[in-house]
Amino acid sequence: MVSVGEDKLFKGLPNQTAPEGLSGPDKPRLRTAERRQVVWRPFALDDFVPSDHRVRLVWRFVEGLDLSALLATIKAVEGQPGHPPADPRILVALWLFATIENISSARYIARLCDEHIAYQWLCGGVGMNAKTLSDFRCNNGAVLDNLLIDSFTALVQAGVANFKRIAQDGVRVRASAGAASFRRHSTLEECRHEAEQVVQKLRGKTAAETAAESVAATRRQEAARRRVADDRERRVRAALAVTEELRARQEEKARKEAKREADKEPKETADEAKSNDAKPKERQKEPRASTTDAEARIMKMADGGFRPAYNVQFASDTESGAIAGVSVDNIGSDMGKMAPMNDALAANYGERPKQHLADGGFAKLDDIKALSAAGVETYVPVPTPRDATKDRYAPRPGDAPAIADWRKRMGSDDAKTIYRERAQTAECANAQARNRGMKQFLVRGTEKIKASALWYALAHNMMCTWRLVWGCSAAY
Repeated sequence: MVSVGEDKLFKGLPNQTAPEGLSGPDKPRLRTAERRQVVWRPFALDDFVPSDHRVRLVWRFVEGLDLSALLATIKAVEGQPGHPPADPRILVALWLFATIENISSARYIARLCDEHIAYQWLCGGVGMNAKTLSDFRCNNGAVLDNLLIDSFTALVQAGVANFKRIAQDGVRVRASAGAASFRRHSTLEECRHEAEQVVQKLRGKTAAETAAESVAATRRQEAARRRVADDRERRVRAALAVTEELRARQEEKARKEAKREADKEPKETADEAKSNDAKPKERQKEPRASTTDAEARIMKMADGGFRPAYNVQFASDTESGAIAGVSVDNIGSDMGKMAPMNDALAANYGERPKQHLADGGFAKLDDIKALSAAGVETYVPVPTPRDATKDRYAPRPGDAPAIADWRKRMGSDDAKTIYRERAQTAECANAQARNRGMKQFLVRGTEKIKASALWYALAHNMMCTWRLVWGCSAAY
């Protein structure tokens, strides 16, 4: 029996709708969403993150880092006015966690801080924005370099890493610039003239002219237009400086080659000189630079194509796989980069690795001699001689003692066994960085590119710490 007040009791409930086409006894009863219902849920952020979640490992790793250099730059101190900034540990943890999650966009991380519980847990109620994240990623290269050194030193002290044998390899990473942004010097002069005119026009506008052009335009929009014009002029000037430098190098190289040819060949007669003057001279290729990223260079990539890129070098320990050193330049070749990396490692750690492994692209004789003089054994493949009948490992006439020892060493079975460790170490570090998103940089300039590469290296060492020291293989 239905009570008299039943219609009043259920009057406030939402209507239960059914799919169209069903009516009568076949009409289903559904539980529909009520999104305006007030719900009281007392909870803590810590309750929503599982105890074995790897975001907790990230925070544990960051807590062990020495961030005193970052704290020393903070101007807001106790007893003085000023808005307190975010804890540097939060920013470091956010970038490390985002890196291992294959995220490299500051805007995306800022959005995740509002939507994703793991990022909310790291923030702990501290507000975060894309500008703060982006500036922190790029403006602390020296601090990141020291943190990488500390992370590798900690692995050595824990007995899981060894500084005696280092494997080096380079990886070309796409720059944040398009191939169409590369322009010749003459074209850049025209671009600079146009950019200067735009800047002068914007700076010379009166308030009345600005209001006449667009009623809806605000001071903020006008200031944004001026910033864009100034930035365009700055980038064009930087590209012009690069083309001037490249052209000076070309001229210097041409002078040296001409002098070498003149010293090698006898002087030509008057008739030969007249005949040579009549021949068309080869035109040198005019240097080009990018108006987007003036420091980027066109390089041959792994797929055989040519794109604007940077060359990132990682030096890794063969025992643990951890990265001990990072360098970045805009030269596509790896030739001549073995000795500078070894010197940098010696300066950072106070000692040199006893053995340095690299692929055939690093085989520069001057580097091998310099490292041999410093007491370092190089394990680099010996180039195949043009004459197939010659033994590639036999010393050649005129070889320096260090070069002769290198050839004989690479022909031994022990050297071949040691050299096999190069691929499983250096190539693995490159592959891990690419898997975590190091396929194209979102920042421009060598300094910012190196800072980004250091984030990948520090994240790599963090995961080596999880695996080798803390035994957290599941989180790896």
